[in-house]
Amino acid sequence: MWLLCAVNLLCPSSQSRSAKLQSTVAVSVWMGMGTPAACNNHVQITWKPQVFIILLLLLLLASHAWAQCKILKCNSEFVAATLDMGGSSGGGGVGVGKEAGNVGYCSALRYYATCTRRTARACRGDLAYHSAVQGIEDLLIQHRCPKSGPTAQPRPLPQAPVSGDACFYEKSYVQREGRAPEYLHCGVFGDPHIRTFNNEFQTCAVPGAWPLIDNQFLYIQATSSQTTDSSYGTTLTKITIIFKNWRECAEQQIYQAEVDNVPAAFVDGSTSSGERRGKHSLQVRSQALGRHAEIWAVHIGTTVVVRQSGHSLGLAVRSPRAIIESYTPEQDLQLCLWGCPASQRIQTPPVWPTTLAYTHCSSLLPAQDVYFQACLFDLLATGDMNSSSSALEALEDARAMIADPEKVHLAAAAASKQQSWLIVVFMTLFTLRH
Repeated sequence: MWLLCAVNLLCPSSQSRSAKLQSTVAVSVWMGMGTPAACNNHVQITWKPQVFIILLLLLLLASHAWAQCKILKCNSEFVAATLDMGGSSGGGGVGVGKEAGNVGYCSALRYYATCTRRTARACRGDLAYHSAVQGIEDLLIQHRCPKSGPTAQPRPLPQAPVSGDACFYEKSYVQREGRAPEYLHCGVFGDPHIRTFNNEFQTCAVPGAWPLIDNQFLYIQATSSQTTDSSYGTTLTKITIIFKNWRECAEQQIYQAEVDNVPAAFVDGSTSSGERRGKHSLQVRSQALGRHAEIWAVHIGTTVVVRQSGHSLGLAVRSPRAIIESYTPEQDLQLCLWGCPASQRIQTPPVWPTTLAYTHCSSLLPAQDVYFQACLFDLLATGDMNSSSSALEALEDARAMIADPEKVHLAAAAASKQQSWLIVVFMTLFTLRH
């Protein structure tokens, strides 16, 4: 017979509410095993089956909620991520040097915040959870950490030392798979225009800082600012690249470029990192100091080109599909992967074939593809003929990074083609009539 001791529910007691609950749960489990129970050694109450089932369901629901609250897991992951940071976690300050030194700790804090948000519903009544949330807010302010940016992943379990060509992505991939990896290309340039890894082309109005790439190996953030000569135009003014630590092949390195300052070195002044078998996993080179930088990340088979065109920055990335797709559900905002939000996309207006902008872009870009379309847009937005160089250089980067020449010239949208065709017909008819 199912019996529940009434000592916590019906008999007078000086126990606290929490102690009563614990006693009730303990006695319920004990009696579920078939052991008789007594209240003050002589009071027993037989419960109706319906009442007991309701109480049992409540206990099961409560235990399920407690099991889903994983705040202790979040706490331990944050401790693991910051265990070896030492002094880099303290004293956030102003300037590139201190910002770079503090970036690892800020990244770990942001991951900590993400972890707590995932378990918020289950931890609604947990004091440890609310303490952690408040503590994260205080630490973000104390160390001057931006709330958006890369997130440090939990410290991985100990792994065997890398061997052979594991630090040379393409070589190890060929040895393992018997073929070369599939490479993807993303280009960001001009107002800005984005050619995504999925070969979609968009023109975006995205002022402020936006992540272009965010995965387990690489984080790239672009900052756009409103142009002074246009009420709606924006240009890339700052690019931040973080190559994340990966086993024995590469330690974390940060590269940062701004308009009129495209350095040929990482923020710590070095031009290479992670030597193995006489080769460096990370290298920075330049073809035009102050205006161009090319970064080779051999351990992830990735090439990143940063250049200044006119008064804006441009970015081109070539990376294996497996690297690009190594992201978590929390890393769900990547302009190079999914493009800009629908609300931030700009439709390219039609341009008369007789305009100066049309003639100028046609002379630079004979194929009327998306780069030609971007050239027209930038000239109309800025009125600066030099702005056309961003589309031209983005096309050159695409040619260097896309193996199949037929896939370089991405066709403009069908709607834009139809508009251009109608304009040509209209202008022809207008000329014949006059």
